[in-house]
Amino acid sequence: MCARIVALTAMGLAVSIPAAAQTHAGHGATQTRPSAETSNPVASPDEGHASHEASDPSAGGDPQGGHGDPQEAPARADSHAGHGTQTAAPRAGSRVMQEDHSAHGVPPADRSDPHADGTALPAGNAAPPPIPGDWHADRSFDPADMAQVRATQRRAHGGGTYSQVIVDIAEYRAIGDDGGYAWKAEAWYGGDINRAVLKTEGDGRFRGDLNGAEVEALYSRAIDPYWNLQAGLRYDFEPSRAYAAIGVEGLAPYWFELESAVFLSDRGHIFVRAGGYHDMRVTQRLIIQPRAEINLSAQDIPSDRIGAGLSSVELGVRLRYEFTREFAPYVGVHWERSFANTADFARADGRDVSNASFVAGVRFWF
Repeated sequence: MCARIVALTAMGLAVSIPAAAQTHAGHGATQTRPSAETSNPVASPDEGHASHEASDPSAGGDPQGGHGDPQEAPARADSHAGHGTQTAAPRAGSRVMQEDHSAHGVPPADRSDPHADGTALPAGNAAPPPIPGDWHADRSFDPADMAQVRATQRRAHGGGTYSQVIVDIAEYRAIGDDGGYAWKAEAWYGGDINRAVLKTEGDGRFRGDLNGAEVEALYSRAIDPYWNLQAGLRYDFEPSRAYAAIGVEGLAPYWFELESAVFLSDRGHIFVRAGGYHDMRVTQRLIIQPRAEINLSAQDIPSDRIGAGLSSVELGVRLRYEFTREFAPYVGVHWERSFANTADFARADGRDVSNASFVAGVRFWF
């Protein structure tokens, strides 16, 4: 009996010792320190609230969820990773700072305000610095050679001398039985500001008289980036006349090429001419060009068959095709009419007051 009691007591001790060891295993083991990835020296307020919400039984989650699942720690660290990272502050006035301020409701600085840059000083009127005369390169090279190099550079950057010949109209006109012809051309030589200009224009019949031909020799001076003042002499071959001429020509808004001039003849007669044209591109090579010209006289000149006031008007439309920019054949129509006393002189001479014709020609320049 005693042997049976001793045996049962030994079996009970054998079962109770492992259970006790399992119960106190957590107290005897050394806890490892958390890694640097999951530790945050500064606790975020959001992180603290998140842990309390996770442990709140009323939220419907696991009561032990805020304490027992070690896999949620990296997720919480990642969600607040931006709070522990410091970024470089943008410079004042930079685009990043302006965009950041606009995101927070702060309007950007008004650049139209002259005081936006932090200065209230008026525009200065100090004289520009003098042009340097002691060129450093002259110390190492021949000054005469360096002066020639500087002159070449000025020519290469807009200070050079150029020339151009433009034949704007060289055409056949299907008028009358034999047809007629007309031309209008210009040549110039000079720079951006000062130029010598030579102009010529006229028209006639192939088996008839020369209706008119003239040549102008002008000095042209740029008075604006788009306008030139011109003055000089004009000579008419039929009838033979000489004129003093002054006028302007240039590029108006919307790409209208305009010109006007006043002429004073050697007999004291005054004439005014104004005209222009506009190139309308259908394609890069196909261009429609309407053109107009009016002529006025200050007095009646019976010897020249010209009346006072509006003497004549010319209108035309030409369609050209540019095989190259320098060469373009064209076709079109041309109409002209005399008015007032000039029309009366034409009727008295048996000439037509108005006529229209088909034209074909070529425009070129070099």
